Amino acid sequence: MIRWRYIISITGILAIFLSVAMLFPLLYGFFIQDQSVQPLAYSALITFGGGAFLYRFFYIPHSNYLSHREGVAIVSFGWITIGFFGALPFYFGFENCTIVDAVFESVSGFTTTGASVLNDIEALPKGLLLWRSLIQWLGGMGIIVLSIAILPFLGVGGMQLYKAEIPSPVPDKLRPRIRDTAMVLWKVYVLLSLMQIFFLTLGGMNYFDSLCHTFTTMPTGGFSTKNASIGYFQSPYIETVIAVFMILAGINFSLHFLLLSGKISSFYKDSEVRFYFFLLTGLIACITLDVWKTVYPDLSDAFRYAFFQVASIMTTTGYATADYESWPATSQMILLLCMFIGACAGSTGGGIKCLRIFLYLKYCYKELFSLIHPHAVRHVKIGGNSVPEDVMRSVLGFIGLYIGLFATCSVLLAATGVDLLTAISATASAIGNIGPGLGSVGPAENYSHLPFLGKWILIWCMLIGRLEIYTLLILVLPEFWRK
Repeated sequence: MIRWRYIISITGILAIFLSVAMLFPLLYGFFIQDQSVQPLAYSALITFGGGAFLYRFFYIPHSNYLSHREGVAIVSFGWITIGFFGALPFYFGFENCTIVDAVFESVSGFTTTGASVLNDIEALPKGLLLWRSLIQWLGGMGIIVLSIAILPFLGVGGMQLYKAEIPSPVPDKLRPRIRDTAMVLWKVYVLLSLMQIFFLTLGGMNYFDSLCHTFTTMPTGGFSTKNASIGYFQSPYIETVIAVFMILAGINFSLHFLLLSGKISSFYKDSEVRFYFFLLTGLIACITLDVWKTVYPDLSDAFRYAFFQVASIMTTTGYATADYESWPATSQMILLLCMFIGACAGSTGGGIKCLRIFLYLKYCYKELFSLIHPHAVRHVKIGGNSVPEDVMRSVLGFIGLYIGLFATCSVLLAATGVDLLTAISATASAIGNIGPGLGSVGPAENYSHLPFLGKWILIWCMLIGRLEIYTLLILVLPEFWRK
């Protein structure tokens, strides 16, 4: 039996944690005396009050055991709760902001999607810009994982939360205790973030922009402090630094930890990483050749813009340095496919993930091989090891659900009056947690013009994509609610 009072009380603690996180941009806004102080102060008080009420009113003594269903429920309702509470600074701070727009911006931030409804980002108070970046940084590694690392009351039941939260077919447990595993991942995350801040400031970017862009690069989020995104800086150095860290953020963070531990061979021996770099290299080369002479007369410029855009879309970050809607149709189609591929499992990126694509291709090859040799026994292997049937079944089910949800939501979005190209790319972008798409939601536009219902459809797509489909979709099954 699911202990709903316990689940609600834990959700309340997540809201309290979120109110504490609001103090960071609040203090910064107070220090520079900008207009973000009041909306952030109101939001922090309401969030803390709401969280404290949920915790105290529904509190029951907890045990160390947390069932799988309870873990799924906490993660799902936790993300929905922080999405709504995180919208308060936007609702109070943006002029003429509707509830759906505030929730859209908040959920887009926490899910590291990077889709925005803001028309003039640079006009916002810096405190709100910092909050907008911070929620992506928190959402990147997962606010639930952070809670496991710092809130010991979750006890051994933390593994259920970790499995529901970590975007990977097979969660990596680096330490015997799940709390220690979460702490290890966060240390790697923070270290890479500090390195990026250093390199960006070295290139002439001011400290505020360096911090905000790091907060949105490492989680592969894509929110920028500039209307023109990274293209505003017109700096090959800054573009290269951000592109490199986007690619690093798209790699399994367990491998970063092993690399820092001196196990260098784990990096180049990992099949998914090799496949990831193979795809990146091949797609960058294809787009470079396609835009060379058709869009950019110099090969160096063609490579520069192709490299950044492919890295941005495939890692599901969503930054832009060029309006790729003006590129040839071939390049646009490649970028659309990148939205589905995504980064590596165990990274902060979205999409289907390279590991699932890699396993799916191997499975297809096995089926074709079986047609030629029907009596041969052949297994799908990765890294020299056979992939268990339950993992393979999960991968195939995930890809089927992903494509099915994409098709369904594209039709629903088109039914709201959105044109075909926008409906397809906006849905792919939302489920893949990317940000910009094609059509009227391209890199030079935003999502503010979409109809009311269309925004709610995309909010749901962003959440379901960030939680790897199964976690949120399982809530609609009647069996989940039965005793």
